[in-house]
Amino acid sequence: MIKFSDMALRRGTRLLFEKVDLELGSRDKVGLIGDNGSGKSSLLSMISGSVGSDRGELRIPRDTLIAHAGQETPDNDRSALDHVLDGDAEFRRVESALARAEALQDNDTAWLHSRMDEIDGYRTASRARRLLSGLGFHPADHDRATRTFSGGWRVRLNLAQALMCPSDLLLLDEPTNHLDLDTIVWLEEWLGKYQGTLIIVSHDREFIDSTCRRIMHIENRGIRLYTGNFTRFEQQRAQWLASRQGIHAKQRRQIEHMERFIRRFRYKASKARQAQSRIKALEKMQTVLPAHSDSPFRFSFRPCGRVSDPILKLEQVDAGYDGEKVLHQINLSLARGHRIGLLGPNGSGKSTLVKVLAGELDLMSGSRIAARHLRTGYFAQHQLDQLDPGLSAMQQFQQQYPQCPTREIRRYLGGFDFAGERVNEPIGQFSGGEKARLALSLLIFDRPNLLLLDEPTNHLDMAMRHALGMAMQAYEGAIILVSHDRSLINRVTDQLLIVQHGRLKEFDDDMESYLRLLKQAGRDRLAGPAGQTGTVQKSVPSRKKRRQMTAQLRQQLKPARDLIRRLEQEMKRIQDRGDELERILMDPRTYERESTAALAALMQEKSDLEQETARIESRWYEASEELETLEQSLG
Repeated sequence: MIKFSDMALRRGTRLLFEKVDLELGSRDKVGLIGDNGSGKSSLLSMISGSVGSDRGELRIPRDTLIAHAGQETPDNDRSALDHVLDGDAEFRRVESALARAEALQDNDTAWLHSRMDEIDGYRTASRARRLLSGLGFHPADHDRATRTFSGGWRVRLNLAQALMCPSDLLLLDEPTNHLDLDTIVWLEEWLGKYQGTLIIVSHDREFIDSTCRRIMHIENRGIRLYTGNFTRFEQQRAQWLASRQGIHAKQRRQIEHMERFIRRFRYKASKARQAQSRIKALEKMQTVLPAHSDSPFRFSFRPCGRVSDPILKLEQVDAGYDGEKVLHQINLSLARGHRIGLLGPNGSGKSTLVKVLAGELDLMSGSRIAARHLRTGYFAQHQLDQLDPGLSAMQQFQQQYPQCPTREIRRYLGGFDFAGERVNEPIGQFSGGEKARLALSLLIFDRPNLLLLDEPTNHLDMAMRHALGMAMQAYEGAIILVSHDRSLINRVTDQLLIVQHGRLKEFDDDMESYLRLLKQAGRDRLAGPAGQTGTVQKSVPSRKKRRQMTAQLRQQLKPARDLIRRLEQEMKRIQDRGDELERILMDPRTYERESTAALAALMQEKSDLEQETARIESRWYEASEELETLEQSLG
């Protein structure tokens, strides 16, 4: 359907890519990825016909109907519903012709009614309302003027208009940027049923994984086409890089670090489902580390120092705005090492809770009790607005940390890809992603022992998201994370909490289960009568119900859980002895004072422990899978 032949494209004097030769089929679902500024949006503009190529040829069948979410957001008195209906140009044409005929009292309209029936026009308004509901608009909002919506909701209106178009080719540029997790899940299902060619630019790896079956990667002024989703792309790219340059020592160190981390975390973490999901996510990430060997980002969280537990505690907290409560009777105790993901529908109060934890919102009642040496690193979108556009990255850093030597700042900023003279360029010229990177670098440098991250990955490309996830693995403090990036939630958090109806409740399952609930809630909402909305709360069992279910299942699950506990205890004993042997064998003095026979015995013991570890680990996996299967079979 789409064919690129020796194609090249420039932006100003800069060559984005050249010598592009590839073909896309009529129902391909393609993820278009690449670093910020590599030319992804420019390529979409070229495919949509907004700009021409500088060399070569792009062939698209002449009768192809292309849908592309507009960049200009609506700002007028037209209703949200009318704006979405404008996406179906043929419906609007027939509707207008019928209106003119009726105004002229023309009775010869049978052909127009026949055409309206052919395009299913009599149900077009219903389809538009379903799109609006799926994208999070309340039925009462459908007739509101577009100018009354905030910028993020206007972006959703443009997305709805693009989805409304009965297209053969759908182009989406960062469609998840202004969506919450509920809406992203709905959009994934909608795109899964789309019958045309789909090209998506996105930095959300889980979204690309779920919706795309081919990957176009812009790199080194070329475009390479891969078969498979994003996970498969990473694996193929890792193999390709390894074949070109071998496994660098840096890559090997990263892999070994991840192996040690997983080994230690596996047997110390609680056996909550989310903790197990984190182990699986880390193992998956470990296998694709070579694919990120050429990343420009290299940073880590510096040691955050000692602080007493709990580091922060909320007791019976009510909070809100202008006298109206958003949060009711919130109780939360945070200790070092806690890694919590906050879930909940848009507007439920997640960001309000983060502001309370950060001390940026006055309480209506209750208490916020902070440890004496608490240092909070708070990242929200307004942090970008606090950057001074007239300063350079270096000047902003020197203003915030005046005692820090210039050489240390320059070296540190280089890890966030602000290298060379980039540190002296005005912040006002930075992209959204560059501003987000700078804001994160300022936050991390302060050695916080509590991280409060409210959508930290907005504007960040995949390479930076990967680097942030890697750095957070070794972070010693507590984390509260609000994000629609499911990959980051799975890799970073061990516990999930839901904010809904102003209350904070534990979700004692994993992200996969939560996503299933969201999908079902979305289907229930769209299948229900007009004006009826479903919520996750209806699908999540109440605390009382969960206690009853737990009591009923405890006896049936006890033998399997006891076996897992014994295996974990044995693994902990073996791991401790293994760590002790490793310290002994790494000590040069061991080889001076021990005989050859004693050294051989130590090495044999270490080898035996490694074999025993593998055997128990295998049994632990089997027992865990058996327990999970039993839990699922029992409901």
